[in-house]
Amino acid sequence: MHRHRAEVPESDRRPTDRAATGSVSGTPASGTSGRAAPVPFLPGAERARRRRALDTSVFEELAALVADAATTDVLVLGGRGTWVDRGHGLERVRPELSERRVRALAAELVALGGRHVDESTPCADVRHGDGVRVHVVLAPVSVGGTALSIRLPRPERPTLDGLERLGAFRTVPRAVLEAAVADRRNVLVTGATGSGKTTLLAAVLGAVPHDERIVTVEDTAELRVDHPHVVSLEARQANAEGAGALGLDRLVREALRMRPDRLVVGECRGAEVRDLLGALNTGHDGGAGTLHANGLPDVGARLEALGALAGLGPQALARQVVSAVDLVVHVERRASWRGVTAIGTCTIDRDGRLEVRTSRGTAPR
Repeated sequence: MHRHRAEVPESDRRPTDRAATGSVSGTPASGTSGRAAPVPFLPGAERARRRRALDTSVFEELAALVADAATTDVLVLGGRGTWVDRGHGLERVRPELSERRVRALAAELVALGGRHVDESTPCADVRHGDGVRVHVVLAPVSVGGTALSIRLPRPERPTLDGLERLGAFRTVPRAVLEAAVADRRNVLVTGATGSGKTTLLAAVLGAVPHDERIVTVEDTAELRVDHPHVVSLEARQANAEGAGALGLDRLVREALRMRPDRLVVGECRGAEVRDLLGALNTGHDGGAGTLHANGLPDVGARLEALGALAGLGPQALARQVVSAVDLVVHVERRASWRGVTAIGTCTIDRDGRLEVRTSRGTAPR
């Protein structure tokens, strides 16, 4: 495949760039794996003020956008345009890539992530490096053109200190989450797409004592936890022959055999809610998971809908959730602010169905 790379001007290279690409005084570089490679710069594109310590060259024309530490999302639609989010909403930027080029780049990025995307499998979700998530939907399933979405974590791993500096605990005190960790409460983090669920969960897990072992199970590994003992398991889709798939249910069973002190199951979007509840009901206290929901009052209905996909009736699901989840933490994104807006507890109403009630800001004891 023809590579679309741009040369980096000598004046724009840093010492690590030279070490990663060649030599100083004619000596070949060695032991430079993990260092950032030169970032292609396209005329008319804004130069990154602060760069990620990441080899962005695999993103080719999009490398300069991905390298910018302020960027949280890069969104490309074949033949239509490119947009980025730098924390203040979407803005249109260069380059504008043709449908053919976006499709080729998307296929290459998916392949580098260890999966495949083609006419028979037009959608794919893969991870690059330390939590960079690449999602692809090929045309004509994406009617307007191939859709390439790149979700970028902050360069530094999230911590409660860092989130507090950003104002994430204006509504709910940070002490509530610290108490939940100390008391080994099972926590469900809820919120809309892009609200910061994964970031908050990673920060909370970073507060786990360092003599404990955390095992995470995710469809696509996104949790970046600042902790010395984290084992991360990632699901795998079937290969082109339809073999080799590893689902969350199997990984949860494997995780239970790995002596976890804290068991974490990543985002639930379907029947895997059964695996999350099963994991949190195994007696391994201090576990966690995340769930899409618009607000605390909607969590019950959301879980019921996912439970139905897993063959769980409303009453059976309610009993499972009340037994498994001690605390529901809801996060929201408002303009450029993201933070915790509500704390809830799970109860069963008179009809035997799940209800999530807003707490007064303290973790249940």
